[in-house]
This record gives sequence, C-alpha cells and structure tokens, in this order.
Amino acid sequence: MAPSTQFATEDDRQPARLGDRVYQQIKEKLIRGAYGPGDKLTVRGLAEDLQVSSTPARDAINRLALEGALVYAGPKTVIVPFLEPQALEEITLMRLALEGLAAEKATARVTDEDIETLQEMQLRINAALDERRYAEALWSNKEFHFSIYKLCCMPHLLATIETLWLRIGASFNDLYPEFAEAKYGVHNHMAAIEGLEERDASTVRAAIESDIRDGYRRMKHASRERNACRPRPM
Repeated sequence: MAPSTQFATEDDRQPARLGDRVYQQIKEKLIRGAYGPGDKLTVRGLAEDLQVSSTPARDAINRLALEGALVYAGPKTVIVPFLEPQALEEITLMRLALEGLAAEKATARVTDEDIETLQEMQLRINAALDERRYAEALWSNKEFHFSIYKLCCMPHLLATIETLWLRIGASFNDLYPEFAEAKYGVHNHMAAIEGLEERDASTVRAAIESDIRDGYRRMKHASRERNACRPRPM
C-alpha cells in the first residue's frame, strides 16, 4: 500500500511558509516604493538581503513576475518596470473608484483612537519630508492610507487596492521632491483627517481622491519626461 499523503508534517509545510514569507516581504517593499522604476534585482541579492537561500527568493520573484510587478531581464535578474502612460492612467482611475469607496465606508467606523494614530503617522511623514527622507515618507504613506481603508471592513476591496499599489508603488518615487516641496500630500492627508474627525464621508472621499489625482499629475509628468529622453528608433 502506498504511504498516505493526506497530512503534511511540520517539516513539509516549512518551505512553503518560508516562500510565502519571502514573497510577502518583497511584495511589501514594492508596494511601499522601496524599489524604484528601473531598479534591478537579483536572486542572490534578494536572498542575501532577506537572509534566505536562493530557492524561496527565486520562487518569490517568479510569483511577482507573473503578477506583472517585476519583469525578467535575464535568467537570474529582474527589473522593476516603468509604468507606461496608459497603464498609469488605468490604475489611477481604478484607484479613484476603489480607494474613494474604501475611505467613504471607513468614515462610519473610525474611532477617536484611530484618528489619533493617523495624526501621529502624519507627523512622522511630515518630519521625513522636511528632512528629505523620502523612502521613509513613502513607507509611512502606505501605512496611513491602508489604516483608513482597512476600517471599511471589506477584505476583497482591500485586496484589490493592494494589487493596484503593487503595480504603482515603484512609481511613487517619481513624486519627489516636488510633491514634498508643494506639500500636496500633506494637505490632502490633513483634509482626510479633518473629514474623519467630523465623520463626513464625502469630505474624506474627496480628500483621498484629491491625493490620488495630485500624485497622478506628477507621475504622468515624470513618465513623459522619461519617454522624451528615450532614443527613438532609426
């Protein structure tokens, strides 16, 4: 009789858990803009960075490449892709609809403690922007937005928004320094907090939508600049 394979042992499950963990770590970095458009990543480099073997790092890269978050440039090298203008516009339109909805629905569930936490996050973002620590600002920016969105208690909506951020996260690096100097994001975030304090769903939604639109204008401009600098085919 063949041995039963119905139940996996702890040792059998461990590699899958490690692979999932590595995938989530790289995915989170992409979402938060830790990698910029055009950055090259290697299996060896990621494995060393995350202190794992090459197998889970390779598996994570393969999964993210299938999702369009990374593009292969060689057998063991991937590139964080630049978003083409059409893709950037499409993702932005989806973000406006979905993140606006999440923010609107979150307003009815927000607590004073949630608002205090958001205010503390914004203070950290402000300090990072003032000191031109843009990587830290981007890291906290994701925390700010998703702290609002998760209050809507709509897990499928939240998962879809996260997928959009996975595709656009690297492009958030194009926001700076202009976005920081003009304080676009700061003004929009403060408007969202004020709307939450007043439990005004339409104000919160408008603030989040304004934040997305302002960011889109800057990212679109950066995309056009890059395309203008590309060598044209003979």
